[in-house]
Amino acid sequence: MRLNYRTILLLLTFIPLVGFAQNNTKEKRIYNTTRISQTAPIIDGLIDANIWDQVEWSGDFTQKTPQDGADPSQETAFKILYDDNFLYILVRAYDTEPDKIVKRLSRRDGFDGDWVEINIDSYFDKRTAFSFTASVSGVKSDEAISNDGNRWDRTWDPIWNLKTSIDNEGWIAEIKIPFTQLRFSNHKIEQIWGLQVNRRFFRNEERSHWAYFSQDESGWVRHFGELHGIKNIKPKRQIEISPYIVAKQENFTKESDNIFKDKGYDRSLGYGVDGKIGITNDFTLDFTINPDFGQVEADPSEVNLSAFESYFEEKRPFFIQGREITSYQISSGGNSYALDNLFYSRRIGRSPQYYPDLDDNEYENRPQNTTIWGALKLTGKTRDGLSVGVIETLTSKEKSDIYNSTTKETEKITVEPLTNYLVARVQKDLNDNNTIIGGMLTSTNRFINKNDEHLDFLNTDAYTGGVDLTQYFKDKKYYLTFKYAMSHIEGNTEAITTQQESSRRYFQRPDNHYVTYDTTLSSLNGHAGTIQVGKQGNSKLRWMTWVTWRSPGYESNDVGFLHHSDAIFQVFWTGYRFTEPFSIFRTMNINFNQWSGWDFGANNNFYGGNINLWMQFKNHWSFGGGTNFDGSTASNTMLRGGPSIKTPGSYNYWVNMRSDNRKKLQVYANTGKSWGLENSSERSWYGIDIIYRPIDALKISFLPDYSVSTNEMQYLDTEEFNGDDRYVFAKIKRITTDLTVRVDYSITPDLTIQLYGSPFVSAGNYSNAKYITNPQADKFKDRYSTEMTWSDEDYDTDYDFNFKQFRANAVLRWEYKPGSLLYLVWSPNMTDYDDTNGNFSLSDDMRDLFGTKPNSVFLIKLSYRFTN
Repeated sequence: MRLNYRTILLLLTFIPLVGFAQNNTKEKRIYNTTRISQTAPIIDGLIDANIWDQVEWSGDFTQKTPQDGADPSQETAFKILYDDNFLYILVRAYDTEPDKIVKRLSRRDGFDGDWVEINIDSYFDKRTAFSFTASVSGVKSDEAISNDGNRWDRTWDPIWNLKTSIDNEGWIAEIKIPFTQLRFSNHKIEQIWGLQVNRRFFRNEERSHWAYFSQDESGWVRHFGELHGIKNIKPKRQIEISPYIVAKQENFTKESDNIFKDKGYDRSLGYGVDGKIGITNDFTLDFTINPDFGQVEADPSEVNLSAFESYFEEKRPFFIQGREITSYQISSGGNSYALDNLFYSRRIGRSPQYYPDLDDNEYENRPQNTTIWGALKLTGKTRDGLSVGVIETLTSKEKSDIYNSTTKETEKITVEPLTNYLVARVQKDLNDNNTIIGGMLTSTNRFINKNDEHLDFLNTDAYTGGVDLTQYFKDKKYYLTFKYAMSHIEGNTEAITTQQESSRRYFQRPDNHYVTYDTTLSSLNGHAGTIQVGKQGNSKLRWMTWVTWRSPGYESNDVGFLHHSDAIFQVFWTGYRFTEPFSIFRTMNINFNQWSGWDFGANNNFYGGNINLWMQFKNHWSFGGGTNFDGSTASNTMLRGGPSIKTPGSYNYWVNMRSDNRKKLQVYANTGKSWGLENSSERSWYGIDIIYRPIDALKISFLPDYSVSTNEMQYLDTEEFNGDDRYVFAKIKRITTDLTVRVDYSITPDLTIQLYGSPFVSAGNYSNAKYITNPQADKFKDRYSTEMTWSDEDYDTDYDFNFKQFRANAVLRWEYKPGSLLYLVWSPNMTDYDDTNGNFSLSDDMRDLFGTKPNSVFLIKLSYRFTN
């Protein structure tokens, strides 16, 4: 890996640290456990009195919701034992009507039906914890808790045992947790751990806690009670090795002239190794060699008509497990800025970025994704509050095979260079966890050969770095957050010119007088950051305000995600929560938002506001809605390299309704409508989710959506006429629908079948073509002309489209022993595209879609876990 040390020094910044001592004097609940003096309990969901009578029951839970501080509807009690290697927990969930206990089955991390939950702060840092949730049906759910309960990571999947049973007093959960799955000090004779036990009483949708704290108090882990009595245990080094083998067959339409598809199928056999090694008690090394993610569900279908990249969620297990520790989200909020992060793991193993120009007689055998040769991930936290996360990955040089059916010759063209990715994140807790400082560094290094000049549009080296500070005040009710990141990219002049001209910047804009567009540059620097203050937690009145920015030269997309740069964004939000039931309401939230934005030329690009509310009634139905107003804007990107243009403002409303989620039949419906000022646009959308559970083991979901929109200003092209650029737009009427269906059948908690299918149709019909004449005119209709006789293009018909796609998969997952898995996967996919017809007809479109021959993949993947 190549390191530019001047760049790294540039990325380091010093932040003065101001701390304020804060004390929490509330008396803690304490549970005293003892070491097992005889045979360990058999985990069977039954109470062996001879063993469990060694310790006392603890109960006296307190209701948290809906009646904060009240007695719970049902009693709960628990016991805890331990030996050299395991922690044993017995929970008795009393129920006066055991025949009404809800025992819904699901895959792991389903959190459905009645459950009890154990939270263990074995670091005893009052900030992080491990959560083990046991549902009455025997489904295990687990989460890694961080940031004092602000983050719950469901991707953490430890190995532990659970059995449950139902009797005439309620239900029982018996749990066995290996010490290898916990992290604790090696320097204490007697351990003191944070402990919380929670219960969900599903019939009443009621939550109760052993270590109670009110809804008005912020935080989570710091309110835990304490577990005493664990003595003379040693941390256990975790060693897990999981080799796998995968057999795959892909079926596709046979093409006689294409040697890559002349058989109509392709078969392959692959193998690799995943592993987890406890380097020390505090740090764990995860690794993967030649990973396969064939069991991962495909991304949803879409038609993106914007100039910006779509953001898709990470679904690959290696990258989502523990991802919070390597995340550096620059700003929060429910908008495009909230996606910006120094690390976006979808960059690793991405689709190759170069697309060769093919003649009519040429065919390409193209790799779908870049091969990950190997990846290492080191994560952990020391007893004095230092968190570390490092990911090191190497992806292969990828080549496409190009076959010429006339000459019968095949050549190879590099479509992605050999690339190394490094991500490193550290955070340190100080001042009784009231001060948190941190930093992050990423590097991307591409090794482009001299004979691969067609890849010169790629950056050769890219570095980002950031520092962050969070300071809490007044028992963590108030906070201040500061983040500052810098970026540096290198490449030849083609690569840096490409970055300057990208949709994230458009330096070439003719009215861009505050940034220099320079085609001779071989590097580019930038910075970004956020300053945020607010009142957080569960208090009734909360508020937050922040300013975030991205300088024009800031770039993080080599291994991070950046929607666009050259932006300053200000937000104020306040919300009021009714946490106690009143009148017909169980709870209610009312929120107000205000925002505005500028570019680095001090031009006000947008402003707006929002008010919304959500309420749940005492019958457990809920209703929500809101309205937005956006003032007129100045867009620096709409003309895609042209000058800034004024655009009309807009306003909208939306409403949603959800039925009682405790019932077998659940319905969620939403609708909304937006209007552009000056009749510039209009959009309506409708959605309904219907979820039905005929039996506890089966869940059927039907999730259709439908939207129709009209926009007078959809960008089509930039044409040159008499030496001037003319920016061509047209009116588009677009109709989009998807009819997603999911079926989840849990034979047992460890043997499940999932079916997913999503027909998708999007049709766009263009009319009323126009070109921009005066982008700064006061009136919308004075900014363009519909006189198009100067162009030979028929923009009213040549850009119509009707895109249809069906994506589906069927997955059988069997965890035949803890951590060892068998997958059977079938994934049929169909795509049909018509560029001569922009009309929408659901019946015709579905007939055309399902009349196409599918490409399908069938695979078998088997892994076996070896452990110490």
